[in-house]
Amino acid sequence: MTTRPDALTINGTESARIVGSDRVLSVLVELARHANGATLDEIAKSVRSPKPTVHRALASLCRAGLANKDGRGRYILGDEFLRMAFSHHESRPDHVRVQPILRQIAERYEETAHYAVLDGHHIIYRAKVDPMGGSIRLTSMIGGRNPAHSTAIGKVMLSFKLSSLDDVRDWIGNRALAPQTPNTITSAENLHQQLEQVRERGYAVDNEENELGVNCIAFPYFLSSPRIATGAISVSALSYRTPLQDLIDDVATLRAIVAGDYEE
Repeated sequence: MTTRPDALTINGTESARIVGSDRVLSVLVELARHANGATLDEIAKSVRSPKPTVHRALASLCRAGLANKDGRGRYILGDEFLRMAFSHHESRPDHVRVQPILRQIAERYEETAHYAVLDGHHIIYRAKVDPMGGSIRLTSMIGGRNPAHSTAIGKVMLSFKLSSLDDVRDWIGNRALAPQTPNTITSAENLHQQLEQVRERGYAVDNEENELGVNCIAFPYFLSSPRIATGAISVSALSYRTPLQDLIDDVATLRAIVAGDYEE
C-alpha cells in the first residue's frame, strides 16, 4: 500500500488527510511503534508532516503526560498514557472474567493461555498468561495481531461468522490467504471445511499453521451472549513439549475450565 503524504495509518488502514487533532493522533500512533523512542526528525519523516507541525503535536502530548522527551532528545510514550491504557485494560469486563481461567489453564498445562477477539481478518490478543516455569515462552503480546485463518482462535470466531462457502469466499475477497507456514490453510474450500469441523466439535486447532513448532487449541468464550462468542480462549503450546494430540485428548477438561465448571 502506498501511503499519501499527511495520511494517518492505523492498523494498516490509511485514513483521510491529516487535519487538526488528527495530526496529534498520528504522532501518538507513531510513538507507540518505537519502544526505545524516536527523534523529531524520525517522527516527522514517518508521518510525512513538517517538523514544526510535528513539534507542536509532541508539545501537546507532553503537556498531557502522553509523551516524554528523554535525555537523548528522543520522544517516548508518557507514563500517563501507559497508566490510562493499563487501567482501562485491567478493568474491562472480559479481562476481569477471563484472567482466572487463563491462569488455571497456564498452571495446568504449563503452556501459554490467550484470550482474543476477531477484528476483520485478524485476531487481537486481549489477555495472556504465561506459565510460571519453562525457559521458552511465546512472543505474542496483548494488543498484538495474527491472521484469523491461520490461528485456532481465529477459526473459532470465524465459525460463528461464516456459515457457508460463499460466506468464506466473500470474507476472503480479492486477497490471498497468506501461508504463515507450510501447514497454513490457503483456500476457501479448505477453510470452509475446517469451520464446519469447528462447529461440529466445538473447538478449533492450529497444527503449526501460524508458527512452526507451536500448536494450539481454542474454545469459544461467551461473555455477553449465550449463543454468540465474545471471543475465544486458547492454550498455545510448544509442539515438542506438549503435542497437539495431548491437548485434544484433554478436551473435556479444557472445555470445563473455559466454562468455569472445572474443579481440581
